[in-house]
Amino acid sequence: MPDRTTRERIADELRERALPASALAAEFDVTRSTVYDHLEHVSRSLPEGEEFLVAPPECRDCGFDRFDDPVNSPSRCPDCKGENVEEPAFVIRP
Repeated sequence: MPDRTTRERIADELRERALPASALAAEFDVTRSTVYDHLEHVSRSLPEGEEFLVAPPECRDCGFDRFDDPVNSPSRCPDCKGENVEEPAFVIRP
């Protein structure tokens, strides 16, 4: 069996548990930007019956979770302007 691509390995990992981009970047030794590129492709290429889900970022200070782009990792909360924003987490479910 040929080696699995990074995208395939990321998808396999997300089938097991929800993870943020930073954890995936560390695990696969790539940048977070590269992980986001892979995630975009993985989300579009899942087989029928699987769903790519995103737990949106959330401000740990005020609880704000209505970010414009739930896949992006914002640096500041638009509501309280705090920088204590949790990364979005990604998972693949049947």
